[in-house]
Amino acid sequence: MVHRHASAGCVALTVLGALVLAGLPAASAVEPPAPAPSPSSAETLGANNPSPVVLRALERDLRLTEAQARTRLVNEAEAGTRAGRLQNALGKRFAGAWVSGDTSADLTVATTDVADSPAIEAGGARATVVKTPLEDLKTAKVKLDDAVSGKARDTPVRYIDVRTNRVTVQATSRAAADSLIAAAGVDSAVVDVKVSADQPRALYDIRGGDAFYIDDTARCSVGFGVTKGDQQGFATAGHCGKAGATTTGFNQVAQGTFQASVFPGQDMSWVGVNSDWTATPAVKGEGGQDVQTAGSVQALAGAAVCRSGSTTGWHCGTIEQHDTSVSYAEGTVDGVTRTTVCAEPGDSGGSYISGVQAQGVTSGGSGDCTNGGTTFYQPINPVLSTYGLTLRTSTGESATTAPADGQTGGWAAGHVYEVGVRVTHDGVSYDCLQSHQAQTAWQPALTPALWQRL
Repeated sequence: MVHRHASAGCVALTVLGALVLAGLPAASAVEPPAPAPSPSSAETLGANNPSPVVLRALERDLRLTEAQARTRLVNEAEAGTRAGRLQNALGKRFAGAWVSGDTSADLTVATTDVADSPAIEAGGARATVVKTPLEDLKTAKVKLDDAVSGKARDTPVRYIDVRTNRVTVQATSRAAADSLIAAAGVDSAVVDVKVSADQPRALYDIRGGDAFYIDDTARCSVGFGVTKGDQQGFATAGHCGKAGATTTGFNQVAQGTFQASVFPGQDMSWVGVNSDWTATPAVKGEGGQDVQTAGSVQALAGAAVCRSGSTTGWHCGTIEQHDTSVSYAEGTVDGVTRTTVCAEPGDSGGSYISGVQAQGVTSGGSGDCTNGGTTFYQPINPVLSTYGLTLRTSTGESATTAPADGQTGGWAAGHVYEVGVRVTHDGVSYDCLQSHQAQTAWQPALTPALWQRL
């Protein structure tokens, strides 16, 4: 969220952790001090100290007790690290991972080889053996997306469901789905069809909450505060405005200009603000209380996620599927995440956050917050990497300039790393365990939650 200077002061959240002492030779007979223990995943990601605003929303929307909500956030943080280690170990046999249960106590990892089961169980997850690896499901989904013609209003949603080991096509009729499957040349055995009259729509043009205004006509919601060098601003949805469009803030004071925007295809943009405004790590929670953003570590399918928007405020639900394609009246958007969180017009561009980790900005959906619905968000990490932005966080990251896409080898703060990427830092190699934007405090040697030393 972007505030005026009068409210820019935010309390920094200290990342829990300690430097691992180097193995220096002992002097005389004095024993060297024992290495400090590495921080847990929950400590690294801030899941062990959740905001009361997040806890209350999880209790209300997911019908949990406070103890269950606290436990769930910790379990989800720890599961992400375990899933990343197993994904890297399984390689091409990996078929997906997800959490389940009221407290997300169960992590399931799918493989195509039964021989992997003992290793998966030893890694702290339940093993399930399936037929199709995740990469093959991704290939099938790409074929389906490529076969979509026009605005695809009869087959508006396509996603990989790792729980069923299928690609799901949401269609207005079985015949429409069958036509798309045939046109794509995809084996129907790997496709599930969900017949629904729902027509997802982009969400904008309604007053309310912490909105911003575009060219004095449309209204959307701020996503996350960002910086690019010395320029401050915020990330939001691409359909909210085109490059060059001007914005005013929630108080209708001149605010900034859209620096770049993509929609359809993707649904991402960012606004550069003038010197009267300061980007902060705050997200507006229930009752106007702030939730501080500490990073952008991507949550697993099944994890809890909360949304802030200018129309309906603060609501929570669960992540259903990543890498979803959805067709709106304006065109198709790829790579969004499908959730059970409700939203309504005017919530577009607003924040999705899991615990204290930024997840994405509201793209669109169907239904409403009276009867429930389905929503889609544009993940934040691609927005950061595409535009070279640095997420404003409560850990103090603000001035780092993100390196250009394609950098390999050395680790660098500001770069967005995906699971499986290998880097070298201080002469040691590491594999990435969870997708995230690197921060100075998150050097690989200090964050086993995010990096596996080789």
